[in-house]
Amino acid sequence: MYPEERQQEILRLARANGRVDVMALADGLNVTAETIRRDLTVLERAGVLRRVHGGAIPVERIGFEPALAARDSVLISEKERIAKAALAEVPAEGAIILDAGTTTARLAQLLPSDRELTVVVNSPVIAASLALKSNLSVLLLGGRLRGKTLATVDDWALRPLEEMYVDVAFMGTNGLSAERGMTTPDPAEAAVKRAMINASRRVVLLADHTKVGNDYLARFGSMSDLDLLITDNGLDAELADEVEAAGVRVVRA
Repeated sequence: MYPEERQQEILRLARANGRVDVMALADGLNVTAETIRRDLTVLERAGVLRRVHGGAIPVERIGFEPALAARDSVLISEKERIAKAALAEVPAEGAIILDAGTTTARLAQLLPSDRELTVVVNSPVIAASLALKSNLSVLLLGGRLRGKTLATVDDWALRPLEEMYVDVAFMGTNGLSAERGMTTPDPAEAAVKRAMINASRRVVLLADHTKVGNDYLARFGSMSDLDLLITDNGLDAELADEVEAAGVRVVRA
């Protein structure tokens, strides 16, 4: 088993069981405890596990919010497939919102050059990637810049959204569940996300399978606010059924 395959199996076990133990992993995967510790270090640096005494816990279970660079380095192929599938939801003309996030940033890179669109963003990083596309009118929401996500928040971001109404909002999330809806760790960021949803005719959520079934501190939308979930084929069938039972169409890329 290659290191990358072993690390993916460790992450799968951590998410399935709530935590993993170094010695148990070493026995189960037939490697040394030191090899497992190195794997856990790699996964922690990627922002998907948090090391604890004797093992590790998936970040989803402890509400830890990894920084943007860490989140951008995991599940790359899944995020790219989700972004490609989301292109089908981009209108031929009009206005869209791109929420700050690593998957929405990939959609921004793929936006076609033959459509005249107004794109509202709260991420200077995404705004910069779109600025040179002559067919796009880019509106960057102001406000306080959060270091973790590089998203603008607070009043200067919220006020313009009160006066907008766009065709589609492409949203990101930290958590999605049938019980709690869409959630994120930071209340200020949740407020902007909520305003984006209220400013949109349709809401499309771009979220890899690790987000589904998890809840965080601040709720920014219910399942009834959501028109479509685009995720990857790693989503558990039971969780997908729960989302669809709540009235949300699910596309697995």
